[in-house]
Formats: sequence, structure tokens, C-alpha cells
Amino acid sequence: MYIEFVPNRNSRPAILLREGWREGGRVRKRTLANLTDWPRAKVDALRRVLRNEPLIRADELLLIERSRPHGHVELILECVRRLELDCLLSAKRCRERDLVLALIVERLVHPASKLAATRLWHTTTLASELSLGDTDVDEVYQAMDWLLERQARIEAKLAKRHLADGVHVLYDVTSSYYEGHTCPLTQFGHNRDAKKGKTIVVYGMLADDNGRPIAVEVYAGNTGDPTTVPDQVDKLRTRFGLERVVLVGDRGMLTQIQIENLKRYPGLGWISALRTEGIRALVEAEALQLSLFDEKNLAELTSSAFPHERLVACYNPLLAEKRRHKREALLQATEQALDKIKREVARRTKKPLSAADIGKKVGRILGRFKVAKHFETTIENSLFSYSRCEDAIRQEAEIDGIYVIRTSEPGERLSPEDTVRSYKDLAHVERAFRCLKTVDLLVRPIRHREERRVRAHIFLCTLAYYLEWHLRKALAPLLFDDEMLDADRKRRDPVLPAKPSSSARRKKARRQTDDGLPVHSFETLLAEMATRCRHQCRLKSDPHSPPVEQLTEPNRLQQRALELVTVFPVTGTPAS
Repeated sequence: MYIEFVPNRNSRPAILLREGWREGGRVRKRTLANLTDWPRAKVDALRRVLRNEPLIRADELLLIERSRPHGHVELILECVRRLELDCLLSAKRCRERDLVLALIVERLVHPASKLAATRLWHTTTLASELSLGDTDVDEVYQAMDWLLERQARIEAKLAKRHLADGVHVLYDVTSSYYEGHTCPLTQFGHNRDAKKGKTIVVYGMLADDNGRPIAVEVYAGNTGDPTTVPDQVDKLRTRFGLERVVLVGDRGMLTQIQIENLKRYPGLGWISALRTEGIRALVEAEALQLSLFDEKNLAELTSSAFPHERLVACYNPLLAEKRRHKREALLQATEQALDKIKREVARRTKKPLSAADIGKKVGRILGRFKVAKHFETTIENSLFSYSRCEDAIRQEAEIDGIYVIRTSEPGERLSPEDTVRSYKDLAHVERAFRCLKTVDLLVRPIRHREERRVRAHIFLCTLAYYLEWHLRKALAPLLFDDEMLDADRKRRDPVLPAKPSSSARRKKARRQTDDGLPVHSFETLLAEMATRCRHQCRLKSDPHSPPVEQLTEPNRLQQRALELVTVFPVTGTPAS
């Protein structure tokens, strides 16, 4: 059956309810009822029934007043609940705890200034999920002060959760530039961000051997990296109550002076690396020779220059070739620049260049390419010449691809292979700094004017990375991250470059998981989760009716992401 409108020349069209069928090659139809006198709404309703359409369409019934992205907030808050991060901040719920938690989550959703955060968390469901309502930025600053007062207790809880006696603790230091001139913490120092003319703040992070951040300490910008080590030792032994711990730091951190200080603490071990001059001294003393690596790419040795220490020498031929290639490229670039100066000196006959002017030009070139030790220069008025120092180049080439790990740990407690692996675990902290500074959390630029707010801001970002660390681990099957990386680290060759697992290569090649879901980066996965929205609706027929909320149904990818976070064992001891 169907409804047909039959036009009439001089009157309104006839509305007929008809039935049609096919008879042979012809279509037959008959009229069942004349609906011309029916109201148009009634006719339309009957037409929808005959077409199996709903009598009232959604767009006629409901008015969508507002839609807020919800999926990414839901995912992150689920991880917060799994981590019990809210209880980590404070056992009892309070306004300050909710604000700090919102700032942490917002750092993952949309990192911005604190004022912008108070606006942005209303554009998603974050504000309603945490019952924030209207928030003034001054209230947020008070919550940051509240967080800073609790930093020591929060770090102690993290240490109790993830550290135990005998554990390896990673420590490294970085810096971030500062916008402004009012904070006393900001000083001129080693600017790792390459921002000329900007003051910096320095901060050091303690992490467990898996890279989970445990604690962070902020220092003035002119603080040297090694001088921060005693504070971390005191924190590990006194505040965290660890009697037996192994501190892992790079060679710029654990200098000889700091190592001598560490030896005074019973139960405190360390792992670091030798500087280039230390390696060269071993070569000159014939304690270290390339023949040691004929059968294996690492060798354990001892030296009277480093008493009561174990030295593990490693040789990576790929690294050796890379260093040789880089050195030759720098030498050639330096020679091209020096030849240009040489030609200029020879050309300037009417107004010759003085030795001082030539020296300035040469100094800039040698400083730019960092190979001054490989050149001998002769500078006089109107005269400049140079030559390579072949002996210096040869001596440096002798140790290409060689690095030496040093440790206080005895062999029965730590094998040579595990010693190298433990030192290379510092890459976890370097990755944390990349996420904090450039990739996801954007700790910089720092705009806070007061010292306590700068400290609170960096601690807040560290807690956000703690949350991101667990999210990345839980969501690894959906990310381009290598799910087998942690397991492979414990059994692969510690010297040779890491190779991705077969599952990681398969994901990158197909750009799909084994169950057919698209593989994402962490950023694009959160964006995909954000397409799940919460809609605020109202009856179209009654503008004064109470609003109702509807959630977008999750797709397969969103459902899988929620499942992964729900079942991932994010809490527990270091064994987890």
C-alpha cells in the first residue's frame, strides 16, 4: 500500500490510499480509500507508517543545545581511578584536590596556561565530571600552593608504591627557559632549549628503572648538574627510607667528586660512565685494547686508576663508523670556512687584517664546529695558515665506538650485560623530558612569576607525565609503540642498536592491529576518543522541559581503548 497525490486541474489534489501489484507485464492498482479530507499531518503520519519510518523523527523531537567531547576525558579519568591518583593527592576529597586533578588531566587534553585551563575544561566534559562549576584563576593558584605543600607526601607515596630496597633508581637533569624576569629561581645557565638571552630553571627527575617518575626537584638556573646529586641521595635514604639502592646517572652527573661522596654511604650503589679522557687513559695504559672485543662486543676489566670499581667496556662498530663520518664532515666544513678566511687575508692588501681581527674570525669558526683541538693555526698580521693535527685525530679515532660503564655493584649482584642495560635505562628519563618539554605536556614556556608557583607547575607536569606513562603502557596495542620493548630489553644484546619486535614492524607496515583496528599515535588516539561526545538535549515541543544528556555510542576503537585501560595493572609494587 502507498499514498498517491493525484493532481486536479481546478481543485486541490486528491489524496488516495492505493494498493499496487504486477499482473503479467502490466502494473495494476486500485484505490482503497480517499484521504483528501484528512489533515496533512495525519496523512504524513500514515505515510511514515507505510514506509516503516518512526512517527516522530529525532530532529523533530529533540533539540541538541550543546555537544562536548567526552571520550578522551572518560579514558583519562578511568586511568586516574585505576591509579588512585586522586587518593595519592589527598585521602579526602576537597575542592583543591578536584582542581589539581583537573589541571593534571587538562595537561594531557590541551596543555595551556592556568587561565586558559579554566576556560578549556568547560569545552569538554572535564568540568562537569569533576563538579568544578565556575572557577576563578586565583582559586587555581591557591590549589597549586596546596599541591606544593603536599609534594613531599605525594612523592613518598609514589616511592612506597614503586620503589623497594635494592631497586635501581634513574636520575637526570634538564632545564627549561623562562618568560619574564621576576622569579628568583631563573638564572642564566646551560640552556638546553637553545633560547639565546633567556634565563632558565633547572630540574632533576628521579624515576624507577621502568621510567615512572617518582620525584622532581627544581633548582636555580645556574645550578650545576652534579651539585644536585646530594639532595637526591638524601631524598632516597631519608625521606623514602631506602637502605639499599643503586643510583644510575650519566657521566656528567656522577662525576668523580660525586662518586667519592657516594662511597661514604653504606648500601648506596651507583652506575655511571667514564668520560672521554678516562677512556683515553685506559687506552694509554694498555688496559683497554680493541683486541678485547675480538669475540664479544663487551669486556669487563679493572684498573688501579679506579679502585673498588667494575669497568665494562663496550664496542659498537656502527657507532664507531657514525663518529668517524661525523668527525670527517666537521673537519671538512671547518676547512672550507678557514679557507674562506685565508683567501680574505690574502686579498686584503690595501687594508690588511690584523692578527686580532683574524683571530676573532678563526675563533668563531672553530667554536662553531667544535673541532679546535684538531687544528693548528698560525696567525700574524696579514698572515693566516692552518693544518690538521693528525696525532689528535688519530688518538680520538682509536676510541671511536668505545664507551665504558663504571659501577660499584659486585659481579654476583649485577652481570656486565645488566650493568650496560641499567645505564641505558636512562633513556627512559630522556623520553620523559621530551614528553614534558616538546611532545605532549608542554611544560614550557614557564610564565609564573613566583618561585613557589614555578615549583608547583613543574611538579604538576611531572604528575601529568606519571599519568601519561601508564596510559601509554595500557594503550600500547593501539599505538605505534613497541609492546615487546620492555621484555626485549632484558634479553637482547645490550651494546648493539635496538631493533623493533616483529609485532611492532607488523603494526608499522600494515598500520593496523591484528584485529583490524587502525594504529594511532598517542595524540591522534586521544583525538579519536574525543569524537565520542556528550550531547545536552531538550524537547523541541517544550522549551521549558528539563535537559537530557545522551552519549555517542563508542565505536570499536573507542571501546577497545576503554577496555585496555580498565584491565591494565597500573597500580602496585615495582614488580608491576
